[in-house]
Amino acid sequence: MKAATQLTDVRYQALDLDWLDRLLPIEQAAYSHPWTRGNFEDAIRAGYYGQLMLMNDQLIGYFVAMKGVDEVHLLNITVAPHHQKQGWARILLDELVAWSISQGAHWLWLEVRQSNRHAIAVYHAYGFRRIGMRRGYYPAAMGKREDAVVMNLPLEPSGRIRS
Repeated sequence: MKAATQLTDVRYQALDLDWLDRLLPIEQAAYSHPWTRGNFEDAIRAGYYGQLMLMNDQLIGYFVAMKGVDEVHLLNITVAPHHQKQGWARILLDELVAWSISQGAHWLWLEVRQSNRHAIAVYHAYGFRRIGMRRGYYPAAMGKREDAVVMNLPLEPSGRIRS
């Protein structure tokens, strides 16, 4: 099923500690180096903005973001592997952008693994711009490190994305 045909069944819920047992298997299936329970617990306790996207009580995806002075930093965005490539990431980004603008943010920032070409393409299509690299940012196989692509999205208070 494509995401666009299911929007009426989608609801959002705040990420809290009670959801971690359902969320962690998705995180582990989606990434070679997933966030740990401790990473999520720390984010929740720090007051970062976390949202779950549910369809008929099934967890489709989630994100965690940190608000700054006039910006938001996307720390984690994940779509359950069996729901990927159906448009759900864009819908999660729409929710994040709307919240970011409501918080007075002018920028949305993120890092993504250089090898994650699909995610980079999704972000680019959404309007994010590649602005730099962070060398050795992510852990990789066999004790190595992987570079991160730094991207940003300029936001307008009117609810539109700046170009």
